[in-house]
Amino acid sequence: MSDAANMDGFSCPLPILEHDTVQLAHGAGGSLSADLIDKMIVPRFSNTVLDALEDQAVLTLPAGRVAFSTDTFVVSPLFFPGGDIGDLAINGTVNDVAMSGAEVIALSVGLVLEEGLPMADLHRVLCSMEAAAKKAGVKIVTGDTKVVGKGQGDGIYINTSGIGVVPEGLNLTASALQPGDRIILSGTLADHGMAVMTVREGLSFQSAVESDSAPLNGLVKAVLEACPNVRTFRDPTRGGAATTLNEFAQSSKVGIKLDETVIPVRPDVRGACEILGIDPLYVANEGKLICAVPAGEADAVLAAMQAHEFGADAVVIGEVVAEHPGIVAMRGALGAERIVDRPVGLQLPRIC
Repeated sequence: MSDAANMDGFSCPLPILEHDTVQLAHGAGGSLSADLIDKMIVPRFSNTVLDALEDQAVLTLPAGRVAFSTDTFVVSPLFFPGGDIGDLAINGTVNDVAMSGAEVIALSVGLVLEEGLPMADLHRVLCSMEAAAKKAGVKIVTGDTKVVGKGQGDGIYINTSGIGVVPEGLNLTASALQPGDRIILSGTLADHGMAVMTVREGLSFQSAVESDSAPLNGLVKAVLEACPNVRTFRDPTRGGAATTLNEFAQSSKVGIKLDETVIPVRPDVRGACEILGIDPLYVANEGKLICAVPAGEADAVLAAMQAHEFGADAVVIGEVVAEHPGIVAMRGALGAERIVDRPVGLQLPRIC
C-alpha cells in the first residue's frame, strides 16, 4: 500500500508512528496507546463529541423513539474486492438502524487489534471507515481499542453500535405483511458473500466479483418519502434473502410467492455460486434491502429506488399470499414451484 489512500476525493496520509506494527503496549493505556489514538484514530473521525475523549458520548437527540443496534465484524480476509472490514463495519450498523426507518445519528467503534498487525493495514481500515461514515452522513462519537497477543486474534475485529431516531408515527415491523403486498428487492443478490469467497478460494473471473457494501439510510429515506405505508425493511445479510423472506412469512403468518426469473444476480456472481454449489438466495448482501409494500404503492417505491444510486436495479420479486402461511415458495423458469427454506448449517463462514 502507498503512503496515501485516496477515497472519494480526499487523501488519507499515513501518520508517522514509532512502530510499523501493533504492539501489546498500544492497548495498555500508556504513551503508545495515546499515540495510536491521537495520530491514527481521532484524526479520522474528529468531531466535537469524539474530540472530548470522555468515557462516553453525550448526545442531543431529536424528539422521537430511539433505534439502537450493535454488530461485530470478523470477516476473513480483511480486504476483498469492493471493500474491507472497515467500511463493512460502518455500513452494516448504519443499515441495521436504518431498516427501522430511523435517521441514523451516531456510531460507536470498538477495535480489537492483534499484536503484529501492520500499521499500514490498520490505517487502510480506518480510512475506509472514515470514508464510509462520510458517505452515510453519520458521526463516530465514541469508541474503544484493545490489543490481544499474537495468535489470539485475526488481525482486526470491529464492533460498531449505532443510534437513530424513528419519525413520529412510523412503525415498521416484519409482522405487518398482508396478502397482496409486493416484495421488492433493491438490487442484485450475493455480491458481498461471493466477493469474499472468491478471494478466499482463489477464484478469478473475466470481470471482478465485488462486494456491494454500501450505506442504505438514504435509500430508506427516499422510499419512505414515496411510500409512507411501507410494511417493513430488512437488509438480507447472513442467511441471505431466503432467511429474510422466511422471517417475513413466519412473523406475519402469511405465505410469500417468488418469481425466480426476475431475481437479479450478476453473471459473474452466478458463476461463482455455481462453482461453489451455493444458491444466491442464501448468500449475504451488505448493500441491498428487501421491503414489503402495499400493491398499489409498488410502482412508486420502484421509481424511488431506481432513482437512487443504491437502488438502480430494484425489482418486484414476489407477492404476499394467504396460502401456505409461514412458507416461502418460488416459481422457476419452467413453472415448477419449490419451497425456499431457511439455510441449514454453515454455508459461508466469516463473511461479515
